[in-house]
Amino acid sequence: MHKRISTLFTALAAATLLVACGKQETPSAKPVAPVAMVKIVVGLDDNFPPMGFRDEKNNLVGFDIDMAREAAKRLGAEVEFKPIDWNAKEAELGGKRVDALWNGLTITEKRKEQIAFTAPYLENRQIVIVTAASPIKAKADLASKVVGVQEGSSAVEAIEKDAAAKTIKELKKFGDNVAALMDLTTGRLDALVVDEVVGRYYIAKKPGEYVVLDEHFGTEEYGVGVRKDDAELLGKLQKAMDEMKKDGSAARISTQWFGKDIVK
Repeated sequence: MHKRISTLFTALAAATLLVACGKQETPSAKPVAPVAMVKIVVGLDDNFPPMGFRDEKNNLVGFDIDMAREAAKRLGAEVEFKPIDWNAKEAELGGKRVDALWNGLTITEKRKEQIAFTAPYLENRQIVIVTAASPIKAKADLASKVVGVQEGSSAVEAIEKDAAAKTIKELKKFGDNVAALMDLTTGRLDALVVDEVVGRYYIAKKPGEYVVLDEHFGTEEYGVGVRKDDAELLGKLQKAMDEMKKDGSAARISTQWFGKDIVK
């Protein structure tokens, strides 16, 4: 009886040893953590050349598009461009439907209340465009005239804080500058106030048809906007943009779109 028990214990011990040895010969695989795809959703007005617009093939192109793509590449992130109602840009950003606003976004004190900005990367002016046959030669001549602007643009604020605003007959707001320029051409507008980089892009396509007044509605700066509580993204974008300026990438993109380096 003791002999049988002893034999059984010996067999069990041998089996246990074999199992243990088998486990040691096959090292356990370490769990691999899933790699999350990082994506930055950029909100923009897709009818705002040369900053962001659609080409003849309906592809999104533009200076800010190229800048955002280069910055995202340096962050190892995918970038998605989402056309939005520019007049509701703060709501789109605050509602987390977009992560950043990168489309000729002027830095203003009012916008700083809701948006965190990178350092300025481009300087801009609010210019006044009239037709070549227009009698308007200065801002004072805008008295009793109909002046067009893009709704939600910084041109609205620039005009409203200028003394000339009190004399203008009507400040007519448009969904985009293309429609405003058409009304200027047909005579439904007397003048158009628009970002210089945008306005000069348009009128260069029709030389001799328009004139830019010497006077303007102030100088301003463009920045990239993110949510005020998204300090991490703001820091990463600023670092990428600083690197782009330092190594000449920003200058290269600027030259492609403007013929020279105008990046700050």
